[in-house]
Amino acid sequence: MKPRIVTTHRIHPDTLALLETAAEVISNQSDSTMSREEVLLRTNDADAMMVFMPDSIDADFLSACPNLKVIGAALKGYDNFDVEACTRHGIWFTIVPDLLTIPTAELTIGLLLSITRNMLQGDNYIRSRQFNGWTPRFYGTGLTGKTAGIIGMGAVGRAVAKRLAAFDMQIQYTDPQPLPQESERAWNASRTSLDQLLATSDFIIPMLPMSSDTHHTINARALDRMKPGAYLVNACRGSIVDERAVVHALRTGHLGGYAADVFEMEEWARPDRPHSIPDELLDPALPTFFTPHLGSAVKSVRMEIEREAALSILEALQGRIPRGAVNHVGAGR
Repeated sequence: MKPRIVTTHRIHPDTLALLETAAEVISNQSDSTMSREEVLLRTNDADAMMVFMPDSIDADFLSACPNLKVIGAALKGYDNFDVEACTRHGIWFTIVPDLLTIPTAELTIGLLLSITRNMLQGDNYIRSRQFNGWTPRFYGTGLTGKTAGIIGMGAVGRAVAKRLAAFDMQIQYTDPQPLPQESERAWNASRTSLDQLLATSDFIIPMLPMSSDTHHTINARALDRMKPGAYLVNACRGSIVDERAVVHALRTGHLGGYAADVFEMEEWARPDRPHSIPDELLDPALPTFFTPHLGSAVKSVRMEIEREAALSILEALQGRIPRGAVNHVGAGR
């Protein structure tokens, strides 16, 4: 009998065809996220899973799926998956570590330009049919000559810095490891403390993974330390930012604007996560600009992410060490 693979969310027909060369595939091809109970019902006798950001896997889930050999995650951050439990159960867990870097960096630049140049307000004005030609309105903030503060210089942080350098900006960053000197020179970048970065940057861009240490890195205290009128852009993880503290800073005018592609409600691993975006944050009177988690939403990139996750699943089912594995298991349970 062919092995059985469950995919928890919609995948491209090419990905589905690739998996079907070697397995029976049970795929959720709807636009909805299934409940945990629905996923378990489909997976309790499956050999493999392809999972996505809204999914969450723990030891109890794995105990109910005794045939699982591999979980291929079509993502990079995996704090909502218990990898140690996977290892104990003899299950490979794989990720796609590199393909999200450039599209996320590109979107970050788009968020920054959109919030600082009042693009949403301008679009709404055009659609209201009030526009009859140029008038002096919607003045924003340019990037050239300004200072961007990047918190975290991992792959995405470096990609953002490289792109911002083209705007002739000064870049400050915090990270446990300094950049190579040639990168600092090329990007006009300097390493500094978090306090100094917050106090002197015109634009604050966190680029951190989600962990207990990074939760609410941008909280009320951090916002108070920011340069008055600075802008905050979040395209990494929702819970890096305390959204309610952001609302207060926007209402007082201390924070010039907030743009985000990610939200606290998306932190499925947080037992206390909010289940919606705060209504106050969605107040159209506040200077905000939001996108619905479009960081990797480039068609060719998403297809390649799915393909890599699919190949890792097929490799594990063939008894090979799968690409992108973040754990190591023996010959099986």
